[in-house]
Amino acid sequence: MLSSLTHFDLQQYWWLIMSVVAAALVFLLFVQGGQTLINTLGKTNDEKNMVINSIGRKWEFTFTTLVVFAAGMFASFPLFYSTSFGGAYYAWKIFLICFIIQAVSFEFRRKKGNLLGEKTYEVFLYINGFLGTFLLGAVVSTFFTGSDFIRNEYNLSAWQTELYGLEILFNFTNIALGAAILFLSRTLGALYLINNVDHAPIRQRARKQVGINALIFLAFFLYFLITILLKDGFAYHPETKEVFMEPFKYFNNYMEMPIALLLLLGGVVAVLYGIGIAWFKKSTKGIWFTGPGVFATVLSLFWVLGYNNTCFYPSFDLQSSLTIENASSSHYTLNAMTYISLFVPIVITYIYFTWKAIDKKKITAEDVDENSKHHVY
Repeated sequence: MLSSLTHFDLQQYWWLIMSVVAAALVFLLFVQGGQTLINTLGKTNDEKNMVINSIGRKWEFTFTTLVVFAAGMFASFPLFYSTSFGGAYYAWKIFLICFIIQAVSFEFRRKKGNLLGEKTYEVFLYINGFLGTFLLGAVVSTFFTGSDFIRNEYNLSAWQTELYGLEILFNFTNIALGAAILFLSRTLGALYLINNVDHAPIRQRARKQVGINALIFLAFFLYFLITILLKDGFAYHPETKEVFMEPFKYFNNYMEMPIALLLLLGGVVAVLYGIGIAWFKKSTKGIWFTGPGVFATVLSLFWVLGYNNTCFYPSFDLQSSLTIENASSSHYTLNAMTYISLFVPIVITYIYFTWKAIDKKKITAEDVDENSKHHVY
């Protein structure tokens, strides 16, 4: 069955896989969002520890998903990996440092005898929560707005600015998506903590944060979405592979791919519903509507970004732009990887039961005591 798939079929399949991973990653940023709310929701040491231990039990999911996305892009679309990670070097390096200090912080924050003290590790968590999420959004925005690199006939790329990725901050559309992802993560973090922490004062403060951060998120996201739907997009001819600017390209993609449009509309409705029931109805289940809504929305954005003859990593030098066709691995590599991908349902099943076991009991003050039988962060 798999041996009959063409190279193009496999390229389409692996863009779907990477889109799913990217969508899962954005949902899991509730961990980073929760980190930015530690002092806002926790007014005592016990309350801060409850917040940190709640999100601390899930930080490996976000970190692992990030690693899977990077590894998957390296294996399936290596030209993107070498161009972006080698070119936008400073932006990616700062981003990765943000996640490294997060892992260190959760591991050592409450270990006896640590040299830096709890406060220092909490600052690291703040840096990861604020800067890490913002940079992720800003970098992903360049998939729509373009980057300044040149690719030669040997598929060797060269970045054209000495800022090596930091120039993304000079484009307001990039800043808008960066801010949208930041405030989305804070909204998700508050929704998650409402559901996961059994402590009335924390839940009350978290509901307030849901309303504040959701409004800011929606303002930035709507600006970004309207901007990309109305702008010229990076398209390529399916036969000649020539790259050109197509008016309303991303809007056209939604019109020509109804499933992507349904995912976007359904996702937005689910996001708003989850926020609404948490804010107005005092529900603790908002995360289970907003989370899947975020997943569906991001999935739709990646579909219109890579499918329908669209350049998913465009360059200001149009013919240097990357597509799922010219950036992918060989037919042999993608085919071999596809057999491995058949084990994905097993991994998903493992994650489901692990998550369920972790969340079997809501976080309480007893769980963060030094003498607790649970691991404390």
